[in-house]
Amino acid sequence: MLEAIEIVPDVYWVGGIDWNERYFHGYTTERGSTYNAYLIVDEKVALIDTCKVPFADDLLERVRSVVDPARIDYIVSNHGEPDHSGALPRVVAAAPNARVVVGAGKGEEILRAYYGDGLDLMSVKTGDELVLGERTLTFVQTPMVHWPDNMVTYDAFDKVLFSNDAFGQHLATSKRFDDEVGLPEVLLQAKKYYANIVMPYSRQVRKALDAVEGLDLAMIAPSHGVIWRSHVGDILREYAGWCANEPDEAAVVVYDSMWHTTEAMAKAAAEAFVERGVPVRLLDVKRNHISDIMTEVLDAKYIAVGSPTLNNSMMPTVAEFLCYFKGLAPKGRVGLAFGSYGWAPVGPNEVAAQLEAAKVAQPVEPVTRQWGDDGTAQVAMAEAVAALAQV
Repeated sequence: MLEAIEIVPDVYWVGGIDWNERYFHGYTTERGSTYNAYLIVDEKVALIDTCKVPFADDLLERVRSVVDPARIDYIVSNHGEPDHSGALPRVVAAAPNARVVVGAGKGEEILRAYYGDGLDLMSVKTGDELVLGERTLTFVQTPMVHWPDNMVTYDAFDKVLFSNDAFGQHLATSKRFDDEVGLPEVLLQAKKYYANIVMPYSRQVRKALDAVEGLDLAMIAPSHGVIWRSHVGDILREYAGWCANEPDEAAVVVYDSMWHTTEAMAKAAAEAFVERGVPVRLLDVKRNHISDIMTEVLDAKYIAVGSPTLNNSMMPTVAEFLCYFKGLAPKGRVGLAFGSYGWAPVGPNEVAAQLEAAKVAQPVEPVTRQWGDDGTAQVAMAEAVAALAQV
């Protein structure tokens, strides 16, 4: 039998563990994920979020280990995306008297779009409260972190922030807390999560951090991954840094190559960064998933992207990366396009155009080589890297 896990007295984790999830919204989840829901048992019973559809039975079984689901008075839907709300119809069927608490406006709109007009919705705005007994839940709308309907729920009695997608990690584990897993692993997965889901909304993240800044927090309970209890300050500091869009003096060199000329140029670029004392990662896009590359990009100021010309275009692998890069919209980056060609330098020029479309500063024209490396690539790439460092 699946059991609820008490995280503080009378507050329980009742979610699902997705051990074998490996691909989520375009990025790799090599450690799986969890879909966290939380049960609060007071004079009134509240369920904070639900889970993805395949884990509805797990959630209800864990709830039953504490109370009959029919006793649930409120289901708080912090976010309508189906990995959080997919089990909502099943839970409502098991808790027919429950009201669904949802963010006013977009929260109502999204839940009705997914599940029709049969839900008993109770809309709330920032600052609204819901009394459960000893506990009072306070709601803060956090739009575009990372959908327009997002909100967080604060339980002042237990000093727990139910943060939904904010501060989450895709990490499947039988442990429920940050200090049980280890800070380096949890921070790495939180960084990857931010880089691949939250980064386009850094301005909104800053507003959300400001909105919860005054809260007394003993725990942050996100909807994915483990609960922060020993390192609350650490993850708040990391988020503040990430959303500031002030990357480190570090570089990422991303490339694909056919006959090693572009590869040689990429290695020359990496060596040039090393010689200038700039930490660098050299990443062949065929061997490194684009989501892992973006995790490195999160705190790197410089991005050099190389492609040869193939079929009068850039390499498809590089095109995929640049499409993904543009969508995540990292700010404040300085870039360099480079690559080899036979007839015309279309590949590296297309790279430059995509970097420009992503609003990446490019202080020099693309560095190109026709056919093979004639021995001058080392000097040309060093000069280009030196120009980047002046920006």
